[in-house]
Amino acid sequence: MSVRQFHPPRLVPQRCAWAVLASAAALAACGGGSDTASSSQSATAMLAVLETTDLHFNVRSYDYFKLADDKSYGLERTATLVRAARKEFANTLLVDNGDTIQGTALADYEATVNPIPCTQQLAMYKAMGALGFDAGTLGNHEFNYGLPFLNQVLGGGMEVDGVDPAKKCAGAGYPAVLANVYSSKTQKPLVPPYAILERKISATDKDGKSVTLPIKVGVIGFTTPGIMNWDKRYLEGKVYTQGAVEAATQYVPELRAKGADIVVALLHGGLDGSAYSPTMENPGLHLSKVAGIDAMVMGHQHSVFPDSAATPAFTQPGVDNKAGTINGVPAVMASSWGKALGVVQLALQWDGKAWSVNKAASKSELRSIQTGKDAAGKAVYVDADPAVAPLVEAQHQAAIGYVKTPIGSTDFRMSTLLADVGDPGAIQIVNQAQRDYVAAYIQASLPQYKGLPVLSVSAPFKSGFQGAADYTDVAIGPLAINNAADLYLYPNTVYAVKVNGADIQKWLEAAAQRFNQIDPAKSGEQALISSFPGYNFDMFTTPDVQYEIDVTQPKGSRIKNLSYLGKAIDPVQEFIIATNNYRATSGKSFSDKLDGSGTLWASPDANRDVVIDYIRKHPGVTRAANGAARSWRFTKVVTAGKVVFSSGPGALAVAQAAGLGNVSLLAADDGAGKGQAKYQLDLSQ
Repeated sequence: MSVRQFHPPRLVPQRCAWAVLASAAALAACGGGSDTASSSQSATAMLAVLETTDLHFNVRSYDYFKLADDKSYGLERTATLVRAARKEFANTLLVDNGDTIQGTALADYEATVNPIPCTQQLAMYKAMGALGFDAGTLGNHEFNYGLPFLNQVLGGGMEVDGVDPAKKCAGAGYPAVLANVYSSKTQKPLVPPYAILERKISATDKDGKSVTLPIKVGVIGFTTPGIMNWDKRYLEGKVYTQGAVEAATQYVPELRAKGADIVVALLHGGLDGSAYSPTMENPGLHLSKVAGIDAMVMGHQHSVFPDSAATPAFTQPGVDNKAGTINGVPAVMASSWGKALGVVQLALQWDGKAWSVNKAASKSELRSIQTGKDAAGKAVYVDADPAVAPLVEAQHQAAIGYVKTPIGSTDFRMSTLLADVGDPGAIQIVNQAQRDYVAAYIQASLPQYKGLPVLSVSAPFKSGFQGAADYTDVAIGPLAINNAADLYLYPNTVYAVKVNGADIQKWLEAAAQRFNQIDPAKSGEQALISSFPGYNFDMFTTPDVQYEIDVTQPKGSRIKNLSYLGKAIDPVQEFIIATNNYRATSGKSFSDKLDGSGTLWASPDANRDVVIDYIRKHPGVTRAANGAARSWRFTKVVTAGKVVFSSGPGALAVAQAAGLGNVSLLAADDGAGKGQAKYQLDLSQ
C-alpha cells in the first residue's frame, strides 16, 4: 500500500531541534558552538520522549461541573513540566496519545453548542500549540462527534463517505498519525499511519566533543478497535479497523525502509494479559513484541506506568515497573487529564551512519503535577504555565456562560458519594430520563414491542477513581446545565436493548464485581470496593425491580431474590432496557445480548441531553420523586471485622440524608493520598 510520507510544518522559525526551545543554552544544540560530526564518527545522545495522554480537553485546571478551579489536573500545569523537561534535556520529542478533543463542557461547547468555524482551531489545539507538539494519535473519543467534525479539526483531507475531502481547515498544528483505522471508501488509512520527523540533535562524539547530527524518528499511532461499537452510528460502513499488531507488522518495516532511525509507537490502549486478538482494547503487551519498535507510549486506561506503588496497576509477565519497560521496550502511561508527564529517556548510539537505541541504558518515568503536601497535609501542585490560559480565555468564558443556563431546582443533594453502598440520589433521575425517553419512542415507533416492560440502568460514572473530587455532587437549590452534565459525565447516546430475565440476572452479576468478596469470619478490616470500575456498576433504581447483593459470595453468585413487580423474575420474560451505546454494543461480559445483537433502537440523542431535557420538563426535582427509590440492598450478614470503603470527606452527611444508617466515619484520611476519608459499612443492618 502506498502511503505518503508526512513531514510536519515548522511551528516556530527558530525551532531547529525537537520543539520550542526554552533558552539560549538550548539553542546551542542547533549550531553556533557545536560541530557537525562526519558520518564516520561514533557518538551518543539522549532523546527524551515526552508524553501527554487522555487530556480529555482539560486545558484549564477548571471543573465546569462545579464551576470551580481544580489544581489537580489540566494541560496548563502539564505545560510547566514540559518546559522544565526541555531545560533538562537537550533533545526532546513531545507527543500526545489521544482522547484529546472530548471530555469537558468546553469540548461540547465547541463541537455541538456553538461549533467552531473551519478557520478556528479548537481551544485544546491552541493551547497545545503553545508547546509545539511534534505528533499525536487519535483515541476512541476523537470519534465521538462524528467524522465531519474530526476531519475539520484535524485540518481536512479525509477521503471517507460523508466528508468533503477538499475542505481545508485550521487543523491541529501537529501531524496526527493512526495506522489501524481505514476508510471504507479508499481502503487506505483514514489519516496518515505514521510520520517521519527529520531533525538535528545534540550529541557527544567519541572524543567528548559536542556535535550536531541528523536523525529521522518515525512515529506511528494505534487506537482501540472498540470505536466500531462505541461510535457505530458515525462509523459503520465508513471506516474499519485493523489490529494494532497487524498494523504495526505492516507499517514499522515501511518506516524503517524509509530511513527511520528509531520508531516510537503511540498506542491509545494499555495492558491486558489476555491472549492477543485483533479487536482487543489494550494490546500493549503484544504490540511491544513487534520488531522495530524502540519506545511505546500508552493510555486509554487512565492509569500509570511505570508505577512505584506497593501494588502496581500492571504486573503482567513482561511488565517491569522498576525499569519502566514492557517486554524490554521503554514505555510510559501518563495517567489522564494532564496529571502527569510521561518521560522516556532513550539512549542513542550513532555508528557513523545511523542511530540505534541502547535499551539497557534507557529508562522511563512519570512526572506528576503534584509535588507533595503542605504542612496541613493538602496536596501541592506545580504552577500553571501562564502562557496557556490567555489562549483559550474567550472560549472558556463562553462555555461557563453556557453551562450556567438554568433548567430547574432540587430539594436534595444529588451525589454519587454513597452510590456504592445504596444511595440512588444521583442515579435515579438518569434512569427516569432514559426510561421515559425510550418508552415514548417504543410507543410511537416500535408498536410491536409496546407490551414489553421498559426499564433503565445507569451507573455512578464519577465514583472516586480520580480522588476526593471525582464524585457527582450537586447541591440543593437551582439546577443548571452544568449540574445535569455532572449527573451524566460521558457523551454517550441512549440505546434500547431487548433482554430476558436471565440476561438481567447475568447483567447484575457482572455489575456486582464492583465488590470484593467479604469473609464474615475475618477479624481484620476488609475493603468493600474492588478495582472493578464504578462506571460499570450498573443498577436499577425503581420499586418495580428488587434484588440483593451478597458480597460474601464469589463473583457470579451474588445476586439474590431478584424480583419484578413483587414476584421472582421469570428467566424467559422479555424486557426492554434503556442504557448507553457503550454498554449495548461492547458489554458481552455483562450479557450475550450486549454485543449489539440485542439492540432495538440506537437513538441519535446523548444520554446527557436526555437528562437535561427531562429536568426541563420536570424542573422541580425532589428526593421523594427522583432520589429515594432503591432497587438493591446488601444481603445482611454479621462480620467479625470491619468492612470499609473510601469516599469523599463529606459523605457521612449524604448517608444520613439518604437514610443509610449503617455507614459510619472511621478516619478523615484513608491514607491513600487522594484526599478521601475511610468509612465503615455495617452489613448486619
